Amino acid sequence: MAFLKSNNILLPSSTLLFITIPFLVSMINADKMIVNNVADFGAKADGKTDSSKAFLKAWAASCSSSKASTIYVPKKKYLIGPTIFLGPCKSSKITFRIDGILIAPDFKQMKSSVENWLKFDRVKGVSIIGGVLDGRGSSLYSCKLAKKACPRGPTSLGIFSSDDVTVQNLSSLNPKMFHIVVLASKNILLDGVKIRAPEDSLNTDGIHVGKSTNVRVLNTGIKTGDDCISIGPGTENLWIERVTCGPGHGISIGSLGMGLEEEGVQNVTVKDVEFTGTQNGVRIKSWGRPSKGFVKGVVFKHAVMNNVHNPILIDQNYCPRHEGCPGQHSGVQISDVTFANIKGTSASQVAVKLDCSDINPCKGIHVENIKLVYRLPQKQGEQQKPKPTESFCRNVKGITLGSVFPLLTC
Repeated sequence: MAFLKSNNILLPSSTLLFITIPFLVSMINADKMIVNNVADFGAKADGKTDSSKAFLKAWAASCSSSKASTIYVPKKKYLIGPTIFLGPCKSSKITFRIDGILIAPDFKQMKSSVENWLKFDRVKGVSIIGGVLDGRGSSLYSCKLAKKACPRGPTSLGIFSSDDVTVQNLSSLNPKMFHIVVLASKNILLDGVKIRAPEDSLNTDGIHVGKSTNVRVLNTGIKTGDDCISIGPGTENLWIERVTCGPGHGISIGSLGMGLEEEGVQNVTVKDVEFTGTQNGVRIKSWGRPSKGFVKGVVFKHAVMNNVHNPILIDQNYCPRHEGCPGQHSGVQISDVTFANIKGTSASQVAVKLDCSDINPCKGIHVENIKLVYRLPQKQGEQQKPKPTESFCRNVKGITLGSVFPLLTC
């Protein structure tokens, strides 16, 4: 038998092994992630009982822990009212693992002042993985379309004043307002998100980013009634890649310049995207009114347009309903913008429209390798034929052109 020396005492090696294994097991168990199952805190998987308190209790348990933890939502449906998951937390890593479906109350059961259904505020190191958010917005859509006195409705998922947050493989259905909003945050990843709402649902932007830096949107499919992705003032270092959009209003920077003292948008990349049947493709829009805002360092590249009404658009005379801006000019300065490797079909004859400000012309616009053809609306029994496309260009300085069709005459 072999002997080992421990604390000046000779012990058989088998005895030391017997002592060591339990110690290692206890160390491993001590490092295990804590799992807080919402069902253990009283959540009911019937889709009818309000489980908001149970979710908040599970959040409190994870947030107050010094260890990494998981909040687990099992399969089936859970009704949850407007809820704020508030930080900062003691735990540096919290995973919200959703295998079920979270259901919002009908808009008639919510206060009209509620701006967010599920809100993560001042959190860090949070991951939201999987699951479905059912915003139950259908009845509110009908109310708005009928032009009745309706509330604005809350965003389904809000991420505010937060850092290092991941949303992965989440589905958002029929929000009452926006699907997802990222505001005043940094280091945010949205990956593999699936967004769905009817084409005629009003103000259902897929993802809105504002006053945030280092946000990435990857591998995401969006079908909704408004902008697939909207980019607001104060956004910097935004990366959008491998996104499909349609129906919807495209990927839009803006609208900007609503206020005089407005932050700018800079360092935005949109690449490997596909638009199908959308109102717009890639767009920058600003109100026709005074502003100190700006847009610079933007790249739109490797995009496919399938029957898109405005494939490439800069609109600095945005003035819906002609209220508050007629006769004025946009103060937003647009510079250093690239449109490259964009091809496909336009649903309107003007496939490229660069309509810049009279007082702040666009500068440093680079357009290269564009091929867009116009297809007339198809009549029954007729074969769809491509027609020549046109371009419109006004108040653009310093434009450089590569291979572009339709030809730009700036």
